[in-house]
Formats: sequence, structure tokens, C-alpha cells
Amino acid sequence: MKRVFARAVLAVALVAAVAGPAAQGGGKTPLSPLASVDVVGSGPLAWRSVAVRRFPDRSARVITTFTQFREHFRPRMVLALETRRDADGHPAWYRVEIPGRPNGRSGWIPAASVDLTPVDRWLVVYRGSRKFEFYVDGRLKRTGPVAVGARGMETPIGLFYVQARFVPSQYPILGAFAFETSGYSKLSDWPGGGVVGVHGTNTPWLIGQAVSHGCVRLRNSDVLALRRYVRLGTPVKVVRA
Repeated sequence: MKRVFARAVLAVALVAAVAGPAAQGGGKTPLSPLASVDVVGSGPLAWRSVAVRRFPDRSARVITTFTQFREHFRPRMVLALETRRDADGHPAWYRVEIPGRPNGRSGWIPAASVDLTPVDRWLVVYRGSRKFEFYVDGRLKRTGPVAVGARGMETPIGLFYVQARFVPSQYPILGAFAFETSGYSKLSDWPGGGVVGVHGTNTPWLIGQAVSHGCVRLRNSDVLALRRYVRLGTPVKVVRA
């Protein structure tokens, strides 16, 4: 009788282990406010150029101008944070993030100037606890440790987005793969300096520490896994926790 009971307990334990979420996530996770991202959508600019205005009005002051392509003919991606609708309920204006210093700037562009799609995935970086979480459709897809900016060169807090992605063959310090974000730090290891990148590393023993010039370093295995899912326009949220 005792043997039957023991086998039954073992069977239940094995089923629970198989049914539970994998070590790299995948289970439905209740999202905390820190892990949540509230945006309208992202997508490439559809017009050759567009004025980014202070208010959703064509007479409002121009803050900057977006062109359809960035350097090296990379498409200009836009992250929309808010919608202003017309009398018929259709989107007329989008408030979008403005990449560059100072971080956190935003302005308004006509809705017709961008091909917007809803956001279904995002990356959260916890600067204090030095870890990342990647979500798809509200489910935790992957998590792991990161290295962040050293004291005086801290990784900036805020909501950013992926502007480019590439294999950094000429820059070993960026590891196996790299994502360029719209955020800026005081200084970074990114080519040209300043841009906050999310990338792999050639010094994996430093993962978990505050050692970079502002970039977020991942294990190469993690950044290669994210390569499959992180698209241009994917939000990147850096929090203090």
C-alpha cells in the first residue's frame, strides 16, 4: 500500500514538473505595472519626410523632422504613444517618441504618415536587479541576467524602441548580435558613442554587474534567442527596480 501511495505521489510530481512553465518562460504571467508596456503601435514612416510638432495641429511649432530613411538607408521606425482622433473617430494624429538627447521627448505627426501595427512583444530591463524579461502576447518568453551601465554612466530609465538590428562583426565587444535602441546614455560602447544598445558580449564573466558605458549586455545565448523575436519597432522599457 505504501509503495502504491509513493508511486502516485511521484507521478503527480512528474506531471506538475512537466506542466509547469519552462525555465526560460512561456507560461502566462500576471503582468505587473513595471512589466507592462502601454503603446499604440509601431511601424515605418510612410512619407518621405514629416514634421514632428509640439501639438496635434499643423500650425503648431515643429520640434524636429523625421525622414523616411536614416543613415545607410535604414528605414525610419516610429513608436506611437498616443492617438488623437478626428470627428469620425479615425486616427488623425499620433504622439511619437523622438529618439535622441534628452531622452523622453515626444511630438505629434499625422496618422497618415506612418504604417502602424499593434505591438505584441516587448523587452523589459530591470536595471537594479540586472535582469531582462521578454514578452510575446503578454506571456513571458525569456528571461536572464544582464550587465548595465556603471556608476556615472548608468543605463537610462525610460521607454525606448529598437531602431536597428545587426551582426556586429567589426565590433567584438557587442558579442553575437546587437539591437540599436532609440535611447541615449552619457557615453556607450556603441559605434559612434551615446546610443544605448542591447547586445551580446565578449566578456561573459561581467554579466550581472554594472560595468558598461550605458548599454545593456546579454549572454550571447540570450541575445541570439531574442534575435528570432525582436523586430524593428519593438519597445524596450528600462526600469529602476
